[in-house]
Amino acid sequence: MTTLQGAPVQSDNPLLNVGFRIPFDRIRPEHAEPAVDALLAATRERLETLAGAGERDYANFMADLDTLTEGLDTVRVIVSHLDSVVSSPEWQAAKRAILPKVTEFYTGLSLHPGLWAALKGFAETEAARSLDPVRARHLRLTIDDFRREGADLPEEGKARLLEVNTRLAQVTNDFSKNVLESTAAWERYVDGSRLAGVPERVKEATRRDAEAHGKEGHRLTLHQPVAEPILTYADDRELRREVWLAQNSVGTQEGRDNRPLVLDILKLRREQARLLGFRDFADYVLEDRMAGGGERALTFERDLEQRVRPFFERENAELEAFYREQAGGDAPPLEAWDVGHWAEKQRQAKYDLDEEALRPYFELDRVLAGLFEIVSRVFGITVRQSDAPGWHPEVRYYDILDEGGTHVASFYTDWFPRDTKRSGAWMNGFVTGGPREHGVAPHLGLMCGNMTPPSGDTPALLSLREVETVFHEFGHLLHHALSRVPVRSLSGTRVAWDFVELPSQIMENWVTEREALDLFARHHRTGERLPDDLFERLIAARNYRAATATMRQLSFGTVDLVLHVEFDPEAPGADPIRVAREVMGRFYPYRFPEGYARIAQFTHLFSNPVGYGAGYYSYKWAEVLDADAFSRFATEGVFNRETGRAYVDAILSRGNSADAADLYREFMGRDPDAEALLRRSGLVEA
Repeated sequence: MTTLQGAPVQSDNPLLNVGFRIPFDRIRPEHAEPAVDALLAATRERLETLAGAGERDYANFMADLDTLTEGLDTVRVIVSHLDSVVSSPEWQAAKRAILPKVTEFYTGLSLHPGLWAALKGFAETEAARSLDPVRARHLRLTIDDFRREGADLPEEGKARLLEVNTRLAQVTNDFSKNVLESTAAWERYVDGSRLAGVPERVKEATRRDAEAHGKEGHRLTLHQPVAEPILTYADDRELRREVWLAQNSVGTQEGRDNRPLVLDILKLRREQARLLGFRDFADYVLEDRMAGGGERALTFERDLEQRVRPFFERENAELEAFYREQAGGDAPPLEAWDVGHWAEKQRQAKYDLDEEALRPYFELDRVLAGLFEIVSRVFGITVRQSDAPGWHPEVRYYDILDEGGTHVASFYTDWFPRDTKRSGAWMNGFVTGGPREHGVAPHLGLMCGNMTPPSGDTPALLSLREVETVFHEFGHLLHHALSRVPVRSLSGTRVAWDFVELPSQIMENWVTEREALDLFARHHRTGERLPDDLFERLIAARNYRAATATMRQLSFGTVDLVLHVEFDPEAPGADPIRVAREVMGRFYPYRFPEGYARIAQFTHLFSNPVGYGAGYYSYKWAEVLDADAFSRFATEGVFNRETGRAYVDAILSRGNSADAADLYREFMGRDPDAEALLRRSGLVEA
């Protein structure tokens, strides 16, 4: 049994003997609080020993500090994860019970006067001055983090910071809980006649779902594999309207209303930042990222908006003309629930491409097999399915081996929606491994999603976007799994957040490369490869409404920064919901209904104390990097092993062991080309 650093042993509580293959089959909500209490006590004891030690060197001070919270971190991630994938009142209560305790501890860690004095004392030693570059960076960033988290505050400031951080943890947890419950609460049973135009696979899946719930007709939910096809294909305009309104009112219902929480979170974040000496929350969180501050990130967003807007207006004028031609001049104006529907009709008319025609070629198991073959050819790794306890029968477990056959990582997958699972797709790490004195310790991670599930005899057939999502999350996983950094806190995805999306987004590029598609795009019944004419139509339509898609992303990044930089939550009558509605309204080709409050379900921004708050621009920032970096693969060969090796050596294996801009320059030999994304998206004038 491998026991994580800081975890007591010889306990019946599975969270206190986690090991590498986590005993998910035995972990229960009642285990969470006792395990965290025991880990906190053990970690505090180690903390006092560390703070009071005499003569120090890196191995017995900085290395111990690096692993001080390892066991506690892992258990905290496990509890949060289980509340995300098999949520229940018991798991929600368990998570809420531990939140104040762990928040108090993590906040207090940086405020511990003895530890801060010991850290500064070590920095003055000859041992510190002679560290190698990676460990010297670890020391410097640790000192920076302590200062950023309040180590130099007066006692009253430290006390208030603790109160603010604890309250933030509670409110952001409530926000996430409300979104999950609000999404799961909505269902509608409809007669099959209302689903005219909807793909047969969705009709069959919703019929089976209704049957499983003891009802007739079709059960509709807000899970993406149901809601999106209705909004795209349903001829019943009133049904589209109902689903769109339900989808966009998540987080606003009585008893689950996040709108007051948004203002609370913004106030707390502003106070947190000012306590720590920053003008606003954006400057606080972006100080150590590539953007450097909120104003520069806002300038980045607004510059892109200005450059994309002419293409956006042209696209929507063309859609409006197409709609009028098809529906008649006296047809009602296009509303929010119409645009996706008519855009799909225009795509089919313009490119003779119905994305549903691609699904039979994207069976999930074959997509994964193709993905694993691609990374084998490019990065020299082997992925093989293995066995380990999971949290749900649909969970699978895999090992990753390097070219020499060394086990470097394992990971779990959980791909399909459930009412007890949060929406979206994500990757996370459970265990950070890497180089050790006597070899390599493997990393452990996970990938989760809400993809189109199997139905009856039909396997899970994915949309093109879902395939891209699988590749995206696996890119994050590779960043974790292939890290060779000897310092845990600099390993894997622990990089500047506007750099962290590069490894994920670059993987999406292989999805539309013919050589790569031939490894997995096979008809699930006949085995036929994706036909050339369908592939050519796919490529021709790749940038269809690219400006509109870009503006949607810019709406999220811009509203995030406006709320954290320009909005004053303390002003009389401050209303972030109204401000968000006004800001986002500039980026969409339709008017929002009264009371529109999409921000109330924006878990990326408000579901934990930091998350992507003031950092959502990172997606577009990293898209610039990925469009540019993939150009090297496009030039040298998408399966070029030497290019793949260079990418692993410069990016995937290096974590935060060097500055992100330096790592990028090491791979590309130059700074990023800012025009790369616009060129790839067809958003430059010929």
